Amino acid sequence: MPDSPLILLAEDELALAHIVRESLEGRNFKVILTADGNAAIQAYRNQKPDILILDIMMPEKDGFAVAKEIREHDTQTPIIFLTARSQAKDVVSGFELGANDYLKKPFSIEELIVRIQVQLNKGRLPENRVEKIAEEFEIGEFTFIPKKNLLTRGVETKVLTSRESELLKLLCLKQQEVLEREQILKLLWGSDNFFNARSLDVFITKLRRYLSGDPAVQIINIRGVGYKLVY
Repeated sequence: MPDSPLILLAEDELALAHIVRESLEGRNFKVILTADGNAAIQAYRNQKPDILILDIMMPEKDGFAVAKEIREHDTQTPIIFLTARSQAKDVVSGFELGANDYLKKPFSIEELIVRIQVQLNKGRLPENRVEKIAEEFEIGEFTFIPKKNLLTRGVETKVLTSRESELLKLLCLKQQEVLEREQILKLLWGSDNFFNARSLDVFITKLRRYLSGDPAVQIINIRGVGYKLVY
């Protein structure tokens, strides 16, 4: 992780925002603070932060709209949502838009810092656990290029989000073997809690849809254990 990662914090509850900013700055983070969605988009474009922390309920543009706009051209920068919402459908909606994590208010600063650190370091976790990462994987009729987040089949090209790419890479590395759910959750989400488990289900469904063009390619659910990529 860089010595002083740059965090974009978009939060319209100013008292909370200043507490969070001061706490993060005390931990050697640099923080850009904005109070509405439009300002967050502008700060993102101007400052290029290492990670974004977005409140969902903001004026001008909500956190979902900000994430959607950013993910149209940036699938790499981690996004953590802060919200008072707790319904599972809101959590799933956030992850479908490309969020990396989700923290419900009220939260502890220590928990937020841990989640930030997980996101800033997670890109290195899978590589630390294997001897060599292939530049490309042939998955039936598909070619998967992890470093570019690309899944191609003939002339068709699908640009994956960073999380989709990381998950597919883990499945490819364990091809024909069972990849345990707990391992996936701890590697990519940092925790195997309920919300992260629901998010994993969403991502598995999306990968199955992307790979459905070749019936020989299957992500098999091994009930109570994990998943196996076969082709």
